[in-house]
Amino acid sequence: MRTLIALRVACVVGELVMLGVVWKVLHWPFAPSTCLGLVAASAAMNLALSLSPAARREAKTWEIGAQLAFDLAQMTALVALTGGLANPFALLIIAPVTVSGRGLPMRDAISFCLLAIGAAFVLAYAAPAPWAPGAAAGDFLAYRTARLVAMIFAIVFTTGYAAWSSAETARRELALNITETVLAREQRLSALGALAAAAAHELGTPLATIAIVATELVREAPEGPMRDDAQLLVEQAKRCRDILKKLAETPERRDAVHERLSLLHFVREVIEPHAGHGEVRVEALVTGPPGVAAPDLWRRPEILHAISTFVENAFDFARSEILLTARFDVDYVAIEVRDDGPGFSPAIMARLGEPYVTSRPGAEGSRTGHVGMGLGFFIAKTLLERTGARVSFANGARGGAIVTARWPRSAVEASS
Repeated sequence: MRTLIALRVACVVGELVMLGVVWKVLHWPFAPSTCLGLVAASAAMNLALSLSPAARREAKTWEIGAQLAFDLAQMTALVALTGGLANPFALLIIAPVTVSGRGLPMRDAISFCLLAIGAAFVLAYAAPAPWAPGAAAGDFLAYRTARLVAMIFAIVFTTGYAAWSSAETARRELALNITETVLAREQRLSALGALAAAAAHELGTPLATIAIVATELVREAPEGPMRDDAQLLVEQAKRCRDILKKLAETPERRDAVHERLSLLHFVREVIEPHAGHGEVRVEALVTGPPGVAAPDLWRRPEILHAISTFVENAFDFARSEILLTARFDVDYVAIEVRDDGPGFSPAIMARLGEPYVTSRPGAEGSRTGHVGMGLGFFIAKTLLERTGARVSFANGARGGAIVTARWPRSAVEASS
């Protein structure tokens, strides 16, 4: 969406240049109030979009089509009022067509191209010619100069857009590849639960042998480092037996634990790595209307990873407290991560969720030891949106950052 907004800024600047050339260089008659009103309408639409939450998310296909159709209609009307195809800046209508070829599916792009061709016919035959009586277009040095300016503007725009689009695509593809790698890793870790249950039976016998030998070493070894090491082996073998006992539970019980979990269990699992930290208190809360049962969720590694990323980010910036709140009703489930830190910087607020946007401190200034690359939020937001969530970022009224993911209840609730 931000790309569409930036491109419209370029078009508004081009339209103002066009009106200046028509007025000061070509001296053609036109209705200035109407033309400036059309430019103001485009600028006002851009300002409204820039201030709305929509500017921080991907544009849907129908939104791209609707905005480009508005731009084409606005430009066609403006050029028609200032000479039609005789206006050297009629080339401006190429701008939305160029964008449509990049942002719309092939069939929609072809339809938009035909619409632009129709607009060109309107400009060719419906707009009045602005020539002075008895003058020919070729006799106007000013016209040729204006034509040159318009051509340069069109060349710069199309070249700049192509380079910008190519660079943005390359950056996004790299970030999405990293996202796929993270998701694949999380899915492999989730699958390890089933593999571990089968491996537990095979590991039981050699582990028991290790425990017996280590116990004998403790009994026979003299006081000193060797006996301490043998005692450590006994303790670790006992710990391994406890872990294997849990992994070797029946499939029915394992499914109940590993494939689905309550909303309360979910938030507790997310905050567990940071619980008990002396510097920052991390708390979880589940709330919903009276009479509505809290849903059980499918254990989806992408959701766990994404919410854990938001909590980890809050952990680096919070002063003393992080609150993870899960809210539910009959239709929706929402999870909110709130901290009492400085909040999101205004410089990056509009770009949050895009790749390589970060204000995280370096490893030496980070509680988690992570260096900010600007991919964590992008990966988390992308993973959540693939599960059907709507992700929003905001600053609290009293400070601190707030990140919220909201799903239709049917998208995440584990069926009975």
